[in-house]
Amino acid sequence: MSGISGRLSIGFVAAGDLARAAALEQLPIDSLWTGGHVASRNPSTEALVSLCRLSAVTSRVKVGTSILLLPLYPPAIVAKQIADLDRATSGRVVLGVGIGGEYPQEFRACGVPITERGRRTDEAIQLIRRLWSADEITHEGPFFPMQDVRIHPAPAQAGGPPIVVAGRKAPAMRRAAQLGDGWMPYLYSPRRYRDSVATITAHAAEAGRDLSRFEWYAWVFVNVDADSRRAKEQAAATMGGNYNQDFKPMIDSVAAAGSVPEVTDRLEEFVDAGARHFIFMPATGGEDPDPVIHRLLEDVLPAVQTHAAGAP
Repeated sequence: MSGISGRLSIGFVAAGDLARAAALEQLPIDSLWTGGHVASRNPSTEALVSLCRLSAVTSRVKVGTSILLLPLYPPAIVAKQIADLDRATSGRVVLGVGIGGEYPQEFRACGVPITERGRRTDEAIQLIRRLWSADEITHEGPFFPMQDVRIHPAPAQAGGPPIVVAGRKAPAMRRAAQLGDGWMPYLYSPRRYRDSVATITAHAAEAGRDLSRFEWYAWVFVNVDADSRRAKEQAAATMGGNYNQDFKPMIDSVAAAGSVPEVTDRLEEFVDAGARHFIFMPATGGEDPDPVIHRLLEDVLPAVQTHAAGAP
């Protein structure tokens, strides 16, 4: 898409499996990601603890949350823990945030009204950045007022780690455009991704924000197999288990699953839509993801990288 350029970056979700994370870092990739919930329907890690564990077994790649449900957490705690991790990793942390809502019990468990999650997140993003200055601050916001608070030392990255906004709907796009350092949608088709890029760009222009350093992520379920039907069935099984619904009719829209040519074409469509940093979640229906990871890296991504290099 016009106006978006830069090298294509590759990341993988590595939540909970430290041995696999350490092995993945030896591959030609750029980032590893972990997320989590406090009280979801399925067993889950907790995002900040999982990020800490991930940072401990890596030394080269960026490590990030994909995602942290920011409205469930006090911003001062997030600011302190992420600052500490950023220093411990020599500036490799990316903070991916979202508002959640699909599991109302998480909000009940944390004593946070679910209807406030968007406004809490907007305030928290701005407050975390102020706290990362390591200056003493006073904040008058409605949800997190504080007086004469200093959190130090500052993160290793000047100004703090990038804060990338995840989501799918219009308020998330507005949040990314006005407050975020990047956009990380999930369960998107390339067409919908392209539309979101246009929306975020328009919001940023209205706000007078320069997006030249803004990062365009795409979180994608992936499966590559010579048997295209098998790849799609495994992807649908994985996604159905995660979201408790039948994804078979939607696989061709919201995932990259199929043969090498099919997955290559789909990822090139995301590149043409504006994506420049893929976060891949191997969707293998419980089978070993390593063959899919290696087929993706060896048989698919070289062509996609070449395509991205020539994109306008």
